[in-house]
Amino acid sequence: MRTNRQLVIGTLVSTILVAGCVQKSKYEALEAQNRQLRDQIAAERAQVGRLQGAIKYTVNSDLLFAPGKWEIKEAGKDVIAKLAVKLAPSQANHLVVNGYTDNAPIGPALKKEGVMTNEDLSQKRAEAVMHYLLSQGFKPDLVSAHGYGESSPVAPNTTAKGRAENRRVELTLGGPAS
Repeated sequence: MRTNRQLVIGTLVSTILVAGCVQKSKYEALEAQNRQLRDQIAAERAQVGRLQGAIKYTVNSDLLFAPGKWEIKEAGKDVIAKLAVKLAPSQANHLVVNGYTDNAPIGPALKKEGVMTNEDLSQKRAEAVMHYLLSQGFKPDLVSAHGYGESSPVAPNTTAKGRAENRRVELTLGGPAS
């Protein structure tokens, strides 16, 4: 009887060990997914931490500017003016205008105008939006502009849609000015 019991227990242990080996690969896959999710959550928390107390409004540059230009189109002025009407009269917070481009190389026409890099183009676009905001009543000491070129893409630059998403202007309204 004892031998039968040992045989049954031995069989159960063997089955559990074999099943455990099969499950180990599933466990490792789940563990890898878990690590990936933890890393993603940590990155999102960092982004949320940077944006706490701030409001970000993103406008596609194609709506604001003609291709290869930094002068704001009339339709773009309408978009910015609608925002300015709501925010300028009671502005107490610093507004940062950040410009971004895709990774398309700068063409000869822009180079003739002194724009040698995507960072130059994004800076000119951010400054154009900033100057328009100032003309709409924003306080000069509470507005700044920065161009980041092709850094910080929000989509892959491998498709026309992705490049269009990367051509953008972000208006970030921060906490109260000190």
